Amino acid sequence: MLNKEKQKKLLQLARKSIEHYLYTREFYIPDDEDFADDEYQQVVGVFVTLTESGKLRGCIGNIEGVEPLYIAVVRNAVNAGFYDPRFYPLEPSELDKIKIEISILSKPKKLEYSSQAELIQLLQENKPGIILKQGTRSATFLPQVWEQVANPEEFLSHLCLKAGLVESCWKDSNTEILYYTVESFEEE
Repeated sequence: MLNKEKQKKLLQLARKSIEHYLYTREFYIPDDEDFADDEYQQVVGVFVTLTESGKLRGCIGNIEGVEPLYIAVVRNAVNAGFYDPRFYPLEPSELDKIKIEISILSKPKKLEYSSQAELIQLLQENKPGIILKQGTRSATFLPQVWEQVANPEEFLSHLCLKAGLVESCWKDSNTEILYYTVESFEEE
């Protein structure tokens, strides 16, 4: 787990990346020496979530790591602000209104269960992040989504729809369900 100082530094990096991109249309390149600590260099899944007045304004990330954490924060902050297809790109007037949250993901693991009832019980008890896969389609919800969708059946149904599948796809034996946990922190 990152200490508060390192969390704050990553949140500041995310905000600076968004501001830099807004005015230059170029990705911010941080000084590597400022992020030389092993914790910043870890290659892990990371999402950056933007909210405005408590409502989702953008969320983009990688389920599994593809680059050092601090570089992933830069890339995903910009992508959440300007390239989430659900939202229009951020405007300068929104900079002071958005709140940034960073979620660092554990490595996903296959969720083992023997029945739909057991699956529902596991989700109800643990409320993890979920990845749902069927064929070439997949989607994920961070654990924070449980705050808006507390019912496990509804949670899974929404995830099926997000993946472009039928609402009941989670009941299909060809659907793979993986889980993960997150370390999340946000601007105060």
